[in-house]
Parts: sequence; structure tokens; C-alpha cells
Amino acid sequence: MIRLENIVWTPPGKGRAPVLDGVSFGIPSASYAVLMGRTGSGKTTLLEILCGLRAPGSGAVWIDDREVTALPPGERGIGYVPQDGALFPTLTVRQQIGFGLRMRGIPPAEIESRLLEAAGSVGVSALLDRLPPGLSGGERQRVALARALVVKPSVLLLDEPLASVDEETQDDLMELLRRTRREHGITVLHVTHSRREAEGLGEWQLRLEGGRVHASSTTT
Repeated sequence: MIRLENIVWTPPGKGRAPVLDGVSFGIPSASYAVLMGRTGSGKTTLLEILCGLRAPGSGAVWIDDREVTALPPGERGIGYVPQDGALFPTLTVRQQIGFGLRMRGIPPAEIESRLLEAAGSVGVSALLDRLPPGLSGGERQRVALARALVVKPSVLLLDEPLASVDEETQDDLMELLRRTRREHGITVLHVTHSRREAEGLGEWQLRLEGGRVHASSTTT
């Protein structure tokens, strides 16, 4: 479950208007929500506030009935896939996927077991010794998704995850995202400019406009 209460965020600088101006909405547990909005409307900022990379000026962030507004990213139970995956250029796929577990002090044997499971679930088991420059766009996104899932989050945040891949690869990744949400029971918030993605994936349609989020359900 995701719930935001009256989130306000204003860019630094005297006299700047708020980009997020009292944002409030909720996404039920294990639901797939898609957030759309114009470029510069604050979609990425909203995700960064959710996962703890940016602090709101005011308001509260709730994840699974727990207020996490003041918690660091690693304590929020969130997996985050930023734009273009943001893979570390000098780490192998194996090291990328295991990164978050190492930061949490997980024992090496458990890291290996969990990263192999995550790699298998997204279809990158054959790529574990490769470096990012040798991967296709779709492979990079799968690796980024595995890195987010390996920490077993209850919430998954996706920022334009399909923007850099061709339409055929988009179809494959959309099916992967559907399966991931279904098998793991994760609450997903997916930012996109694509109406096709929104209609193909979203049970909840959200739009960020004028600093506020407007929501509607597509389920019956």
C-alpha cells in the first residue's frame, strides 16, 4: 500500500512556486498504478520523495500502514528502478543485482542464492558476468528490475522503465512486469508518458497536473 498525505515540494530559490502542491492519494496493496503527466510536472520528484531520495517540504509518506517520511531509503521496503536503469558501469550484472544486499550486510551465501533467484525470475541468468556496456536496452532494464526485486520490497517504483527500448521489447517487459506484480504481490507505481503502457498495465490511472494528482480506477 502507498499513501501520500498533502505532500508539498518547492524547488530551491526565492519566490519559486511549488511543483507538488498538496499531493494526496492512495494505492491499494498489490495494485498496479500508472502515473502520467507533462514533462517537468514533478513525476520523478514524487518518486524520489516516496523512496526517500528527496525530502518533502511538508506532508507524510505511508508504506503498508507505516509512516516512513523520516526514514532513509533502505528502511522503507521499496524497490526503485530509475530512468534508464542507472546501472553502475564498472560492476558486473552479478554485482549489480547483489549490491543492495551487500549494503544491508546480508551474508555472502544468502546474497548468491537470492541474486540467482532474482536473475532467473527476470531472465538474465546467462548475463551475470557481463558489464552494462555490453547489454541491450531491454537487458539493462531487466537487470535493474532484478536489482530492485532482490531486496524483496513490498512496493516497486518504476520511472519510465520502457522508454529506451523498442516496441517488441516493450511487449516482453510489460508481460514481465505483469507477472512480477502477480507472483510477488507487490504494489507498483509506474511513471510513463505512454498511453499504451498506461492502458496495458495500470489498474489505477493517476495524472499529475497543476501540482496535484488525480486518480481513477480502471478495474470493474
